[in-house]
Amino acid sequence: MDKYDLVIIGAGPGGYVAAIRGAQLGFKTALIEKRSTLGGTCLNVGCIPSKALLDSSEHYLKASKEFDIHGIQVGSLSIDFPRMIARKQEVVDQTVAGVDYLMEKNGITVLHGTGAFADAHTIEITPNDGEPTHIHADRVLIATGSEPASLPFIQLDGERVITSTEALELPALPKRMVIIGGGVIGLELGSVYARLGTEVHVVEYQNAIIPTMDRTMGKELQRAMKKIGVKFHLSHGVKEVLNTGDKAMVKADNKKGEEVVWEADYCLVAVGRKPYTQALSFDKAGVALDDRGRVQVDGHLRTAQSHIYAIGDVVKGAMLAHKAEEEGIYAVEHMAGQKPHIDHNLIPGVVYTWPEVAAVGRTEEQLKEEGVDYKTGSFPFKASGRARASMDTDGVVKVLADSATDEILGVHICGPRAADMIAEAVVAMEYRATAEDIGRMSHAHPTFTEALKEAALAATGDRALHI
Repeated sequence: MDKYDLVIIGAGPGGYVAAIRGAQLGFKTALIEKRSTLGGTCLNVGCIPSKALLDSSEHYLKASKEFDIHGIQVGSLSIDFPRMIARKQEVVDQTVAGVDYLMEKNGITVLHGTGAFADAHTIEITPNDGEPTHIHADRVLIATGSEPASLPFIQLDGERVITSTEALELPALPKRMVIIGGGVIGLELGSVYARLGTEVHVVEYQNAIIPTMDRTMGKELQRAMKKIGVKFHLSHGVKEVLNTGDKAMVKADNKKGEEVVWEADYCLVAVGRKPYTQALSFDKAGVALDDRGRVQVDGHLRTAQSHIYAIGDVVKGAMLAHKAEEEGIYAVEHMAGQKPHIDHNLIPGVVYTWPEVAAVGRTEEQLKEEGVDYKTGSFPFKASGRARASMDTDGVVKVLADSATDEILGVHICGPRAADMIAEAVVAMEYRATAEDIGRMSHAHPTFTEALKEAALAATGDRALHI
């Protein structure tokens, strides 16, 4: 039986990054992955392919709606949808190949198959074809990620009633699509298809989209997405989804209790994800799950077995690739006897629509619920010279700060390049900066980040300069 210092089950962003860090620290490392390719959901059927399609669709939208305003005449436009899908796959293949290279470079053993515990120190690997093998692990990291969730009464058939995985591989551009769920996944993929001309309906149970984020951001994003034709149906409870052969039928009750029915080429079910913890035989290793199927860990990401850790989507917290990466590095460094640091309050969340939405820290709703005495400052992108120059004036920056100390408690951005802008807020909050600190920093002009400076000034005595 082969023996390893560190065995990682799952080769998503958390798993493969942890493997690299383990190799850097001198661990003989093995990485187990059930897919034929590394990178997990994120690289194969999640973050990377969706961003490729988001960029492609945004190019088309700008060419069809804005180029003439810029004085650019392109003539007749058309969409080669199969080519768009093929280009997406090329991006995925290149990225996955990069991960393969990193495994080889760092001397990491990659084992393809489904990993499960035979006991606390023995991992059984079952390949797609062939007999199971066993390896010994001094240390184990569980990084098996998550899979799309559904509703109990919905039958996901992969044909008309689909998940995000199938939505990235459609054979042709649909005329109509109903999306169940107004969260990140539904809105990103809804954006892709709405930009390309699909009639998109978003059905959400709650009374706001992206309901876990600051409500101001949801309102701003909804307003912007309506401009590209997305239709929102909030406070609607879906009760039935059917594959009728060549269509999908969705039935829901609105807030008045009235039945609403939609027919579409596809129904995309985007109601979140659930941790992948099945078939791992945790009982044989003495590892416990909570009532939501997540691995129970302590503040150091350790299970009840001190040599077994878990990270990413299989533990509590936001299901984010970069959270998994940070936790993977933390776990491996802790295994090595180091004293790493991670602050889950300072892990940013992003929605890659356009405008983008990005946030870090507490929302205004959370601060109210917690009884924190706070102040707020906002600045709209329509008042930004850089945003006007690029015709990206939708959205706003909101800064929340402690009323007594001025320490920044949360930053929320709906606007152009919000995903990149939020990094400044993360750095500021990591070092416990005040709104005054950001307001005093020199920001290059003209840039989108000036909006953050202005929002910070607005939070410190209503001192915004350009509004």
